Formats: sequence, structure tokens, C-alpha cells
Amino acid sequence: MSELNANAVVSTVHRPMGFAEFVMIIAAIMALNPLAMDMMLPALPNIGATLRITDGNRLQAVLAVFLAGFGAGQLIMGPVSDRFGRRPVLIGGMVVYCVASLLAIAAPSFETLLLARALQGLSTSATRVIATSMVRDCYAGRRMAGVMSLTMMIFIAVPVLAPSLGQLVMLWAQWRGIFIVLMLYGVGVLTWSALRVPETLPVTARKSLAIPQVLDAFRQTVTNRQTLGYALAAGGVQGSLFAFVFCSQQVLTGIYKLGHYFPLAFAAAAIGVAIAGFVNARLVGRLGMRVMSHSALIGFVVVAGTMLGAEHLGMLNFPLFLALSTLMMFAFGLSFANFTALAMEPQGHIAGTASSLYGSITTLLGISLGAIIGQSYDGTLVPFTTGFFLCTLSALAVVTVVEKGRLFVPHHKAG
Repeated sequence: MSELNANAVVSTVHRPMGFAEFVMIIAAIMALNPLAMDMMLPALPNIGATLRITDGNRLQAVLAVFLAGFGAGQLIMGPVSDRFGRRPVLIGGMVVYCVASLLAIAAPSFETLLLARALQGLSTSATRVIATSMVRDCYAGRRMAGVMSLTMMIFIAVPVLAPSLGQLVMLWAQWRGIFIVLMLYGVGVLTWSALRVPETLPVTARKSLAIPQVLDAFRQTVTNRQTLGYALAAGGVQGSLFAFVFCSQQVLTGIYKLGHYFPLAFAAAAIGVAIAGFVNARLVGRLGMRVMSHSALIGFVVVAGTMLGAEHLGMLNFPLFLALSTLMMFAFGLSFANFTALAMEPQGHIAGTASSLYGSITTLLGISLGAIIGQSYDGTLVPFTTGFFLCTLSALAVVTVVEKGRLFVPHHKAG
């Protein structure tokens, strides 16, 4: 029996669900976030026209406030789930998601829409933390990395297809119809979770919400070299990804003049993450998380340097940009899932709190870097390619320090 097949019988914590349903529902829960994020991309010009926003860089706030709510919310979701269990926090988060979608549907102003987006981001911080914590509750080491990779293979279709889905919805309902779809999806996942998801955190393993205990759990997280280091590295690579997402509509429709074909180009680039999920699920059990992620990170830096050089030489035409963007997504997919597993590996005893703090660090760092790069957009690719290269190079430097210069070396006990 292979290692991943063995996962089906390793954990009994998620019964009555079998292994396949567990992976599928974790993917569906995690997909709430990228679906709400990426469906909006083709709608930004329409939102601007409806709500009288003419500055393309200001429209990036529709994406930025969502991610800010997502990042900040994670700080509290983990400790709360460590105290009261995974299930109530998960259900509550999805209820808020549906309510926020209703608010966005009725939003009369740009400011109200931003409030709804912040609430959506806050609610998906609960779903993301709980999904990650449930995987950690049930699995460890390379098995955990394998489950995360299988989950990513399923839910990664969302960012690939979401812009096209958003474009399709706008044919009959414009941008408000996107939030109707988000609400209906949220109701569906909420119902599935309420009926099938068990509590994966035993009462005996729950932590106190007392301030000293929470602060001590935070201290254990940020003082662990492996956890903090890989959180910072993940934030660096995520910064380049967020910059791509923030700028993609402006770049692909403004510089490369793709018009309504923008979602297809975005999907072509995002397919790299799906391929990475498949490759990682197949190989991580054999090669280990460090070999996979360190190789991907070095490839990331090479792609970034190539894109930067091509832009300065005036050679970054659309086919080359698309090819390099797809490679960027592939490297991101290989590195980020394994960075998450590596960061969480030492934190099994405080998985919820550690997942919260890890998620906040990576998201807030990523959104800060991505927003800086996105707001620097000036009609050229110079700010993006420069920021992309600096983000990935910094991530490689952090990982090198964390591993004390010993890249690619598998740690058999920890993955």
C-alpha cells in the first residue's frame, strides 16, 4: 500500500467521512477564499463604472481589503478554535461569509462594498485556519504534506476558473451577480459542513483562552526557527503572487490589450499551480518537503530574474510573459504548500494558534508587499518585475538562514 493510500486508514479522527470525502470537503472549504478573490478580477472595471471610481489602482482595494480582513482575522481564529473546537468556528465563519455576500449584493457605495469585502475576508480567515488545523489534527509529517497537496489539486481549479466564471456571470447580472454566486456557494458548503464535518479536536486537547496561555502559544510559534522562518519565506513568495493578482487585469488588458480574453490568459498562467499540486502530491512522500520546496524556490528566483531582465531589454512580449507567469505559478504551488507543512510540523500541540499566526504573518506580509508593488503600477512592467525578483530573492535568503545553509537536506523525523 502506498503512503498516500495508507492515509485513508491512518486517521480515524475525521470519521464518519472517509479519506476521499475529507480531502474534498477541506478543498471546498478552502476554496471559499480564492473563489471570492479571483471571481472579482474581470469585474473591476464594471465596479468602477457603477460606483464612479476612475483610478484603476484604487480599484485594487476591492482585492486588498479582502486580503487584509483575511490576514487580520487569522490572529484570533486559531486560539478560539483551540479553545472551543474546530466545528463551531468553521460554521460561524461560513455564516458570516453568506451575510457579507448579501451586504455586497446590496452595496450602494464603494465604501459599503469595501466593508462587505473586509467581512468576507474575515470570514474566510476562519475557514482557512480551520481547514489547515483539521488536516494537522488528523495527519503529520509527509502524510500531512501529501494531504495538503491532494487538497490543493482539487481546490486549485477555483483560481484557474474563477475569472472566467466571473466573466460569464457578468453577461447576465454584471458584478452584483458574482456575489449572488458566492453566497449560493457559501450556503452549499455550509450545509455540507454542518451535516458531515465532525469535531477533530478532542476536548482533552483544548487550550485555555486566558491571555497568558494565548501569548505563550504565540511566543512558541514566533520563537520556533522553522515556523517563523518558513512563514516569512511564504510571505515573500506570496507577495509576488498578490502583486500578480492585483495587477493582472491592468497588465493583461492595458499593456497586452487582451480585453475580454483576460480570464483565459489568467487561467493559462494559474494552471501552473494545478500542475504543481499534482507533481507535489506524487513526489513529496518520496523526496521530502525540503527537497521539493527548496528546488522550487530557486526556480522561482531564476524565473523572476529572467522576467526582470527581459523587461529591461524590451523583450517581454506577451508569449514570454505568459510562459514566465505560468512557471511562477508552478514554483509558487510547489513551494507554498510545503512551506506551510514545514512551518506547522513542530506545532502539533498548538495547531490552531500556530496556524492562525502563520496565516496572519504570511498573508499580511504578502499583501503588504503585493500592495506596494500593485500601487506602483505605472503602465509598465518595471515595478512588477523588480518587486517580483526582490520578493523571491528575499525568501531564498530567509530559507537559507533557517536551514543554516543546508538546502535540500531531508529531515526524516520532521519531513
